[in-house]
Amino acid sequence: MIIKTPSRIHMALIDLNGSYGRRDGGIGLTISKPNFVLEAEILEKGISIDFDKNIKDNDIKNQCLLKIKDSAEKIISHFNIDNGFHFNVNEAFLTHSGLGSGTQISLATSKLICEYNGISINGVELGKILGRGGTSGVGIYSFDQGGLIIDGGHDINEKTEFLPSSASKANPPNLIGRYDFPKEWDILIAIPESRTIMGKNEVNIFQEYCPVPKRDVEKLSHLIFMNLVPFLLEKNIKSFGNVINEIQKIGFKKVELDLQKEKIKTAMEKMREFGAYGVGMSSFGPSIYGILDKKNRDAFKATKEFIGEDGIVFKTKAQNHGFELKR
Repeated sequence: MIIKTPSRIHMALIDLNGSYGRRDGGIGLTISKPNFVLEAEILEKGISIDFDKNIKDNDIKNQCLLKIKDSAEKIISHFNIDNGFHFNVNEAFLTHSGLGSGTQISLATSKLICEYNGISINGVELGKILGRGGTSGVGIYSFDQGGLIIDGGHDINEKTEFLPSSASKANPPNLIGRYDFPKEWDILIAIPESRTIMGKNEVNIFQEYCPVPKRDVEKLSHLIFMNLVPFLLEKNIKSFGNVINEIQKIGFKKVELDLQKEKIKTAMEKMREFGAYGVGMSSFGPSIYGILDKKNRDAFKATKEFIGEDGIVFKTKAQNHGFELKR
């Protein structure tokens, strides 16, 4: 059995103020590549993991080994499963790049085990077992449903601190909006070589910079629900892109960007100069994204030439469905 997952752009955390009784809230977009592709077969006992010969990056291998083993052990224990599994990683993508690789590895592993054992379960329930989605649900709902995702965050009585997903024990948030993304629009992804903010550093940033100003949360909420989503439904790509640019200037997204090296900010400005309709940073980066159509496709070539050997640049599409399973 083989599972193929999408990846995701995390556009913003909506409310890291909490004055209105909730915190977090995520918005993001499911993208059709890069993918995580995992194959599994039953063993009598134990967990073993192999990799396709084309996967040579040790960071990718180490993350896969850790996440697959940890997720498998949690699911096997939770459901009292007797058999073991052999996994083969056929495709994987960069770790800690802002595209959500950790969540996709964990959910893919768990889904395969459950399918083999006749257990019907969705990504949200898997997230509860695995301890995923404690801040944003974008990765989980991208795995399950695809499209543009908005989740409703957490009651402040359930989640009493500002914490990243990696450190939060809260359950995954509820889905409050899911929209198909226009098939005719392209997504430009650039991943400059840059530092990654994660682990304890990420926790420290949440604790130092939160709560963000209440006014920023109010403005961001208005931009998302009265501008970004309506322009998406109207397929107004220029105005949709303008809203993405505005989102970079407020709330926790501004915090995330202010902490980046100048090369990230410069690359974003260049992508705008090259004609991308809206340019944003996914999560804590270093992945940045822009929206393209047939009128500004030259932005891809220009961005690729600008980044050169100092990173990765590719085009992809939004994905309006979740994982794919082949038996």
